[in-house]
Amino acid sequence: MAERVLLPRRRLLRGAIAGTGLGLLAGCDALSRSERFVDVLGVAEHLSMRAQRALTGNRLATEFPESMISPGFRPNGSVDPRTPEYLALKADGFSGYRLRIRGLVERPLELSLDALRALPQRTQITRHDCVEGWSVIGKWQGVPLAHLLDLARPKPAARFVVFHCFDDLGGDGSRYYESVDLLDAYHPQTIAAYKLNDAPLPIANGAPVRMRIERKLGYKQPKYVHAVELVDAYAGFGAGKGGYWEDQGYDWYGGI
Repeated sequence: MAERVLLPRRRLLRGAIAGTGLGLLAGCDALSRSERFVDVLGVAEHLSMRAQRALTGNRLATEFPESMISPGFRPNGSVDPRTPEYLALKADGFSGYRLRIRGLVERPLELSLDALRALPQRTQITRHDCVEGWSVIGKWQGVPLAHLLDLARPKPAARFVVFHCFDDLGGDGSRYYESVDLLDAYHPQTIAAYKLNDAPLPIANGAPVRMRIERKLGYKQPKYVHAVELVDAYAGFGAGKGGYWEDQGYDWYGGI
């Protein structure tokens, strides 16, 4: 699936420059640092998102038989968070864990793992496509995010969902975060997953709860999630681009 990966802005820019022969000219790297030119690419990304959605609608990602489950589900990014709050939860087997639904909702929620297990469930066997070019197939079980949002009752102003995580991938004291719009949040295969391959979610794969957003690349599927916040914009989080990797230059939509 590497040919379908949406590249970080600078790599995309350089590819476009090379394709027109401008890469032979001095100063092309200065162009790649131009905020105005990057803004133009941002518009192109938005058009790409609209085109993909027009073609695929709300179609489901491919689901596979159990015979195709990979022998092991390769972890990536953070694999063992060392933040104090996560270490405390891990020490007691996540018995104190709560998933919080907050922000622009009529009814904020706090749900333990037992409470999540008691809600309607979805199980799906899907392929995880990493931006690095590798893929792996796993079986996930969890609560559809649509059901959680319906319980919380989003306010009319809500447009995006921001996922807050326990891990500090950058090592600078910040916390990993990610976001999607309500269309992807309500997709039937978007689930708050707590099981992988019929077992409790391993720590390396995001325990106790991670998001599966199956129409997205791997970096759009955050691990170690503790809060789901409904907002009218994501500009106030991190560097304002909608996610940890987006703040480094990755595409916000991240669709496949």
